[in-house]
Order: sequence, then structure tokens, then C-alpha cells
Amino acid sequence: MSDTEDIPFNRDFPLKPGVAEEVVPGVRRLLCNNPSPFTFTGTVSYIVGRGKVAIIDPGPDSEAHAKALLDAVRGETVTHIFVTHTHKDHSSNAARVRAATGAAVYAEGPHRASRPRFENEKHNPEFGADRDFSPDVRLRDGDAATSDEWALEAVSAPGHTANHMAFAWKERGILFVGDHVMGWSTSIVAPPDGSMIDYMASLEKLSQRDEQLYFSGHGPEIRDGPRFVRHLARHRRAREASILHRLAKGEADIPTLVRAIYIGLDSRLSGAAGYSVLAHLEDLVARGLVLTNGDPVIGGRYRLA
Repeated sequence: MSDTEDIPFNRDFPLKPGVAEEVVPGVRRLLCNNPSPFTFTGTVSYIVGRGKVAIIDPGPDSEAHAKALLDAVRGETVTHIFVTHTHKDHSSNAARVRAATGAAVYAEGPHRASRPRFENEKHNPEFGADRDFSPDVRLRDGDAATSDEWALEAVSAPGHTANHMAFAWKERGILFVGDHVMGWSTSIVAPPDGSMIDYMASLEKLSQRDEQLYFSGHGPEIRDGPRFVRHLARHRRAREASILHRLAKGEADIPTLVRAIYIGLDSRLSGAAGYSVLAHLEDLVARGLVLTNGDPVIGGRYRLA
């Protein structure tokens, strides 16, 4: 049995790169041609509204994708550029789109580690932290940005990265969730950039909100979003239980835990699985359930407390 079988994933996403699709009135999406084991079919950018529009997550450093976005809004005015988080496949194109449109870039802030003490640690390069990104306008939880026909509320949702934000179109019951919640796969939480402690708290926060329709940074939309979030939280608790079950048999390092827990894992994802286990272990160490002979974020050998 797959360890994610309880999550109702949907991997049916036939959207073609560079083609603007109006998925619901007032929301268009464009797929960037950057498929990978981590990005699925590619990064999805969103255009909100008509006439005076916002772009959410302009994508990676791609002239072709920027052109597709600009072509999709030809004759309209881009007033806002929102960035959910500072991974390069979401934020790098912001400077190019800003230069073409004159729109300000809105985000929580520059890239940073999930804990201040880890700012000088070597960050995981696999997921592409965008250290050059700096927004024009820094948002706090609850801040609002509006146009004639739309209003988006900033919803702080750290975990995947420390500066991750979702954007809620409350009147429409829509939440743009970036990479915090994805319909095709679980999200990667990789210390020191990410934090499982923060991720679980953010899942709980989203589950209490009213928005039902989620648009993710990769893959198809998610309907009944709060229910899907509860599936994700249950899966993460099951992963934690599997780690504790293995440690009950004796101490282990992260590669040993990955082999024991991720049966039949695609070898290309073994590094990501290791970071996910590390994120759980950081949480377990902080809660006093697990002990380590190394730093809970740098790694070591782990045992039950």
C-alpha cells in the first residue's frame, strides 16, 4: 500500500505550456515549460481579474514564459505581481515582468532560513532558493491588495519556505496556495529553508479558513481544500508515526530511515525524502520525543528519548 494512498491526489493536468486557460471566471492560468520530478508538469502562473489584473507567481527565469504571460494580458494593465515564496521556479521572473509592466512586486520578504540560527548554514540547493529576490512591497499576514474587481488577502503560511504566503480571494472562496498545498503530490519541507513545525501549524490554519477552491503552484486545482488539507495533515502524522516506529527498533541515521519508510521510492526523489525525514526529526527533537548526537537540522544519528 502506498504511504500516500489516503490522499486524493489528482495528476490529470493536461494544460499545455504557454496557453492561457480561464479555469473559473476571473482566474486564468499559464503553465511554464519546466517539468521535473519536483515541479510536475511545470510551474503554474495565475492572472487574476480582467482589465486591471494581478499576476501570481510569474515563474522561473524564462523569457518565453514571461512573453506568454504578457501576451495573455495584452490590452490590460498589470497592477500587481504577487510571489508566494522565493524558490526560483516561482519568483525569478518577477524582475522581468516588473520591467515590462511597471507593476510593483508584493511578497512576504526576501529568502531566509526557517530559524535565525541557521542563516549561515549551507541551504539545500536542490530546490533553488532565490537569494536575489526582493519585493517592492512587503506583506504581513492579513494585509490586503485590491483592484476594481478583485481583492486579495495575504495569508502567511510558512513551512515549505519561511516566507511562504497564500493569497485569498475571499469573496470568491478562492485561495492561491503556492507550494504549501498541491493536488498532485505532497509538498517538500526541507530544513533549514523549511520547517515541519511551521508547516503543520500552517496546515491547521488553512483548514480553519472558509475558502474551498485552491489553486496551487503545480498541478490542477483542488476542490474542497480544507478537507484535502486535513488529508495532508493526517499523512504527515502517519509519517511521524513511521519514524517513531522505526526508531523503537534502534537508533538510525536518515538514509536508514528513508529506506525503511519510503518503499519503492523513485531514486530521483531520495534526496527530497531525506529532507522530509529531517524536517520531521527536527520537530520530534524539539518536542523531546527523539534525541540526536548531531544538530537536529544538520543531521546525525537519532534515537527515541
